Amino acid sequence: MSGTIPALGVIAGSGASTLLPDMGKRDRLDIDTPYGLPSAPLIRTRYHGMDVYVLNRHGLDHVIPPHRINYRANIWSLTEMGCQTVIAIATVGGIRADLERGDLLLPDQIIDYTWGRDATFFDGVDSGGLGHLETADPYCLELREVILQAANSVGVSLHDGGVYAATQGPRFETAAEVNRIERDGGDVVGMTGMPEAVLASEQRICYACINLIVNPAAGRSEQNITMDEIRQSWAIGCQHLRELLDESIRLISQMSPPQFALNSQVMEI
Repeated sequence: MSGTIPALGVIAGSGASTLLPDMGKRDRLDIDTPYGLPSAPLIRTRYHGMDVYVLNRHGLDHVIPPHRINYRANIWSLTEMGCQTVIAIATVGGIRADLERGDLLLPDQIIDYTWGRDATFFDGVDSGGLGHLETADPYCLELREVILQAANSVGVSLHDGGVYAATQGPRFETAAEVNRIERDGGDVVGMTGMPEAVLASEQRICYACINLIVNPAAGRSEQNITMDEIRQSWAIGCQHLRELLDESIRLISQMSPPQFALNSQVMEI
């Protein structure tokens, strides 16, 4: 890859393609993988001198629930396109008292409460082998630093650090479940953070996730969670997300070429 700029992937919900302003010419790529089809065709564009591939995590019409997303196919498709870096966007509920609707947070840890998802490429069956991923730091440390630098550069408020609690969905959590997550150390709760993060690490992708708080978690507000509230919070945070993503990609494009030291190691057997 010497002398070239590796591709970058962006994974988000159905509004993913709107996060990059003035994307210009876009190519729609239908990609098959050994694990089936990804959630949606990849949208390829040239942005800040880089090939950027945008993937709608829930499908183009937002019809795939969190527990049925083909996470392996999604990550594999980005790997096939040469993406060495992936910035994910995920909406979450806020547990920590200082997190308000529309706030952005860059988590540094995950707790996984999901089950039954195809959560590894090293399953001893499809991969033909076995490997163990070391995940003390589940997010790429250097990519996090770039995103923090981007936030400072454009004046976007970004909470640095927090624990993302990944739940099964598609239902929201009970108040008692949120209380348990808080006791476990969770700061925000979402439904798509795992196994996306670890699958990216298994594919040697430098991965980080920007969280947009769209509602207080269950029991943290006197009102029930509504989709209108979530849409309003998305609108509040979307412009800041665009600015942050734009500057992050610009900074990455200036690296010649970007070389991130992966903190998660695979021990193959």
